[in-house]
Order: sequence, then C-alpha cells, then structure tokens
Amino acid sequence: MRVGHATVCAGAGPLVRGDGPVRTGVTAILPHGGNLFAEKVPANVFVLNGFGKSMGLPQVQELGLLETPILLTNTLSAFGVADALVSYMVEQNPEIGVTTGTVNPLVGECNDGFLNDIQGRHVREEHVRAALAEAAEAEGPVVQGCVGAGTGTMCFGFKGGIGSASRVVGDYAVGALVQANFGRRSDLLVDGVPVGQDLLQYPGEEGPEPEDVPPGSIMVVLATNAPLDARQIGRLCKRGALGLARIGGSAGNGSGDFVVGFSTAYRVPHAAPGEMASFTVLRDDAPAMDRLFLAAVEAVEEAVVNALFTARTVEGRDGHIGFALPVSRILSRID
Repeated sequence: MRVGHATVCAGAGPLVRGDGPVRTGVTAILPHGGNLFAEKVPANVFVLNGFGKSMGLPQVQELGLLETPILLTNTLSAFGVADALVSYMVEQNPEIGVTTGTVNPLVGECNDGFLNDIQGRHVREEHVRAALAEAAEAEGPVVQGCVGAGTGTMCFGFKGGIGSASRVVGDYAVGALVQANFGRRSDLLVDGVPVGQDLLQYPGEEGPEPEDVPPGSIMVVLATNAPLDARQIGRLCKRGALGLARIGGSAGNGSGDFVVGFSTAYRVPHAAPGEMASFTVLRDDAPAMDRLFLAAVEAVEEAVVNALFTARTVEGRDGHIGFALPVSRILSRID
C-alpha cells in the first residue's frame, strides 16, 4: 500500500467565503502500484454511521472489488475530487465507458469546516494529481498529522489529522490509516485511561469550550496481505470499527463513520477469459482469522492515537484554534 498527500493551506483571519482561510487537502491510498481498473483488488465497506457524503461505497459493497485509488478530502470537495479521479482513471484506461463499463471512484470525506473555508472547495484537480503522484513514488513510513486530508480536521476537541498503525500476525499484516475528525474531549481514552476528563479546560479557562466543537466523523482504511475474500474483508472492517470505541468514539448522530478494507493478496483482472474465477482464501475458522480481527481493532485504535500525537496546533478561520494534544501531559497520566 502506498500513501501520498497534497496539503492546501493559505490565508489567515476572518472567513471570506470562497477565499479562505484554507486548511484542507487530499490524501491518496494506492493498494498497489499497477493499474487498479485493470487489476482490481478484493474489498468491502462497513458503515458504522452513515452521516457522510462519501462516493463509491455501494458498488464496493455489492461487487466486493476496488478499482480506483481511495481518496480522502473534505466534505464539500469530495465531488470535485471524484471528478478529478475519474479523469485520472480515464487517462489510464481509455476504454472506460466506450468499449467497457464505467468506473467507480471511491472518495471519503470529513467536515473540516471548523478551521477551513469549506465552502470554497479549494481542493482542485492539480492537488488530486499531486497526491496520486506522491503515492505512486512513496517509500517508507506514512507521513502523519496535519497533512493532506487531515490538515483541517479536529479530533476529541484537539487537532486531529492523518494517523497510521499496523500489526503483524504471523505471515500477515494489517495496516490502518485514519482521517480522524470525531469525538468529544470528555470521552477521550488513551491506553484505557480517561485522559479527556483532565483536559476539559486545556489550554486555559479563557479558551473556547472544547465541547462546542462538533463531534465530526472518521474515515478508516484497512489494508491486509492476508488472502481474504470480500465477505471476510467486511468482517475485518467491522472489527476495525471496534477500535474507535477503545479510544472513546461512540458514532454520534451527526458522525460519519466508514471503514473501507481491501486485501493485496491477489488481484482480480477486469477482463478475464471464461466464466469461472478461482482464488485461495483463508478459512473462516482458521486460527489466523481471530488474530487478524484483533490486529484490526488495535491498529485502528493506535492510528487515531498517532493522528493526535503527531498533529500540531493550527489556527484556522475566524481565530478558531485546533490545539495540539499535550502529549507529555498525557504520557505522565498513563505511565
């Protein structure tokens, strides 16, 4: 799996709708380095709470296949990002919509309007292409914190962002990437300790009430090299959602909580001869399945922690401030 970001940040001061300040971006996830339309991967989606404007999820649930990169951005830029992704895919596959079917762009989103001029829809096609290009060349650890789609997000009343974590289970790995933009400060748990209760007035009594920050949403992307079919990936996605509860998430009424999962163990060709397909997958009762489920829970929980721990303080529109989590204070509390 490869990840790339394009961060869009400009301006300061009062909101001028359509102009700024801008605190947003786009993040691209590539399941492999080839042509995803030609070589699809098995995938599935779990919707914990559907208050969101994501695109492409129903077809992934129906067919169990992912055929484009996964893009994450802000809510009102999701539609333009999807259009840019379609253009990118058509360039790679001129037959789309002409001699074969159309393409299903998968775009997830979170509302970063607390810090960002979200009405301005500042994520353009050039930013989408920059994130895709960076992902195609990516090596090493995922860049986390206030980057890409996490530039303007909030999490538990603090600055959120992009977070990533993984677990190794024998010969297999489970990785999680989150766009963290959810939760109320009073509910924050780190390593099971209710640290949010101690931070209700951080950084001072004169600051804005953290509970006034909307509870927001989260996009979770799970990747594994375990040989799973789409149904089993759906089961893995459900376990990943449990990781949100371990850090204090409760999927509130206005929260969009989506988990997208895929396996890189094999590829499904778009054009294959014959009417039969055969793939080798793990048995549901294989001991490795339970370990993969636990890995998904732990990786998602840790990915959210990493998003919080790597984010920095950001001032956005109208003087709104997303304060960085006071990490040293948290660590002293849980030691």
